[in-house]
Amino acid sequence: MSITPLMPVYPRCGFRPVRGEHCHLIGEDGQRYLDFAAGIAALMHVSNLYGSPQGEHLAQRLVDLTFADTVFFTNSGAEAVECAIKTVRAYHSHVGNDHKFEIITFKNAFHGRTMATISASNQEKMHKGFHPLLAGFKYVDFDDLEGAKAAIGPNTAGFLVEPVQGEGGIRPASDEFMQGLRALADEHDLLLALDEVQCGVARSGTLYAYEQYGITPDVVATAKGLGGGFPIGACLATEKAARGMVIGTHGSTYGGNPLAMAAAEAVLDAVANDEFLAQVRTTSERLRSRLEQFIGNYPDMFELVRGKGLMLGIKMKFETRGFVAHLRDNHHLLTVAAGDNTLRLVPPLVIGDAEIDEFFDKLSAGAASYQPPEPTA
Repeated sequence: MSITPLMPVYPRCGFRPVRGEHCHLIGEDGQRYLDFAAGIAALMHVSNLYGSPQGEHLAQRLVDLTFADTVFFTNSGAEAVECAIKTVRAYHSHVGNDHKFEIITFKNAFHGRTMATISASNQEKMHKGFHPLLAGFKYVDFDDLEGAKAAIGPNTAGFLVEPVQGEGGIRPASDEFMQGLRALADEHDLLLALDEVQCGVARSGTLYAYEQYGITPDVVATAKGLGGGFPIGACLATEKAARGMVIGTHGSTYGGNPLAMAAAEAVLDAVANDEFLAQVRTTSERLRSRLEQFIGNYPDMFELVRGKGLMLGIKMKFETRGFVAHLRDNHHLLTVAAGDNTLRLVPPLVIGDAEIDEFFDKLSAGAASYQPPEPTA
């Protein structure tokens, strides 16, 4: 393999700082350097112009744990998706297919709040006030393999899909859909890019959700849980997919900063092992089983439970935000509203029986005391 674990978009010099002391940086060899660059005017930061032992180590770890051959570090999920979009387009440009730039995405997706990522979504509420959108995206119904196949044209570069739609209502894709997208991508030399910003990093019960579909993606955007709350994202790619991402094609001032690298290392120390992932799956099964039983007590309020791992949703019979506010304000239970009238449950991955019992006490009290809105005519 010729590509480096850190995506080779920076012309890094031989200086490889490992710690700082006041106005000096100290390299791996102990040599002190007076720092008059300050992370390119950013102060507590180290520039990507220098070698990054911390970034290299984390990138190699992610490569070893996943399908990827190389990694670009960002500060957020939206930036990770932006990098994924650029990676897909750069691949086709690099191999001489400049006409292949269009990315097929899926309705009710959420990919971020930047111009490219809102353009990758069909949600008008996200578009309002920000027209004109970026061209080059085509929307198809989620989990509709025939629709995705029909949307492929001469300009198609690839697919961008959440294996589990988060904002869209905690909707997992079917095995047939994900495996079908992989087959279509292989057949037409397209790239399959996954947005695992919300469902990745053990949330689904495996380190990344794609593992549960038995497929190998070309590109994955990850963030959120990767830093355990510290801002970090990453774009993971195969060597083939990243062949267009060369020096000068992409960058980020803070992407790969040493503090973010340390935070992500600590997260992987905790979650990237069979014991922890098995615990997530076991906890998920307990929580889901009790939810399935619970919703039967309130057939006028709740419809079904869906999701993967500790990324679960309860589809409700009416708009969810009022109930979310009721649980928060009256029962001190924090949940999140999602699309398709879904109550989103994304608890800490370390919850145990005591927290699950408390959750059901509060949910039960909230459901019993809630007055649903009157149906509109």
